[in-house]
Amino acid sequence: MTPPANVHRLPNRDTALKALYEDVAAKNMFPYWAQNKDVANDEDRVLMAPQKAVPYLWRCAEDIEPILDRAVELIKMEDSERRSLVLMNPGLAPKRATVSTMYTAYRLNDANEIMPPHKHSPNAIRFGLKGKGNFTGVDGENIVFGPGDMVLTPNDTWHNHGTVGDEQALNLSVLDFPLVETLNAVHFDHNYMEEENGKMVHKKQQSERFTPDYSQRIYGYGGLMPRFASKEKRGAGYSSPMFVYRWDMMRELLERHKDWDGDPYEALMAEYIDPTSGKPVFKTMTFFAQMLRPGEKTLPLRQTANLLVSPFEGRGYSIVDGQRFDWKQFDTLAVPGGSWCQHVNTSDKEPVTMFVASDEPVLKALDLYKKWGRDKNDAVVSLA
Repeated sequence: MTPPANVHRLPNRDTALKALYEDVAAKNMFPYWAQNKDVANDEDRVLMAPQKAVPYLWRCAEDIEPILDRAVELIKMEDSERRSLVLMNPGLAPKRATVSTMYTAYRLNDANEIMPPHKHSPNAIRFGLKGKGNFTGVDGENIVFGPGDMVLTPNDTWHNHGTVGDEQALNLSVLDFPLVETLNAVHFDHNYMEEENGKMVHKKQQSERFTPDYSQRIYGYGGLMPRFASKEKRGAGYSSPMFVYRWDMMRELLERHKDWDGDPYEALMAEYIDPTSGKPVFKTMTFFAQMLRPGEKTLPLRQTANLLVSPFEGRGYSIVDGQRFDWKQFDTLAVPGGSWCQHVNTSDKEPVTMFVASDEPVLKALDLYKKWGRDKNDAVVSLA
């Protein structure tokens, strides 16, 4: 059979192809034409296989806290304004990312140390783990928080961190930094100023403009919104105006529903929301508290959203893409988007509660959010 006129079988084709690909790479381009799976340059495979996050578990008591304890002795606030450990996913290294769009960092503050104010474009939260004196000042509201409390530090909102009282305090942070970095939209500002006598002057701490209990007093009543405060702009106005969510309220809600059937794939799960809109606290991330009753085991769930799961009470294990991860209090588990995952409470007496971060809002905004489950017969069903 005579080949088509546009096909030329050169006697030195392999050598010429190698030279062609070398020239393409040298000019910072990518050849997207090969379809044959047997050739060395299978561009489909290469294009569809970039760096990907892998399921991974970081252990707080064994690995994170000992390093932070050493850092407290060696790294002082005079050396650095923060003392945090970012959890870096092995599949994404050296990028600072726990999953592709978010990272978790653990922060230990020594007694009575508070850093100067700063702001940045990534959204962030702080979740208390140990100590009653965790401190975050947000837009003039000085918030002292303890274990289980969640504090927002939104996009472009002045804030500062530290500890009040005579004991150390440990918290974890979740930021959408990897997503914002991918979008080339990261900016930081440490030049905090306030007006005094008609002039702008530098300040090492924000002046208090709201009472320390402002978030709870104004926004902390579900279904009830004080009309006189509804127009109060807080921060840059890009997030929930309620800057602190107290654990006792969330724990009470979960406890009140512990006898409900719950969801077979998520057990009892409650979302932190903007009380003025009912939407997630940020446009890029949302957060949940999840309870597994004694002996409870969820059915396998898969979704396009990335998850960061931090057990807060109890212990158990998760199976992510067939791999078992045994966890306990204050650990963090990375569940990359697209992974099958189920959770198990190994106690027959005590519940497990977990703090969960997800990039679900940004996926929904882009019409990329999907969700599947396996039923009791192991059949795959579409959930969203």
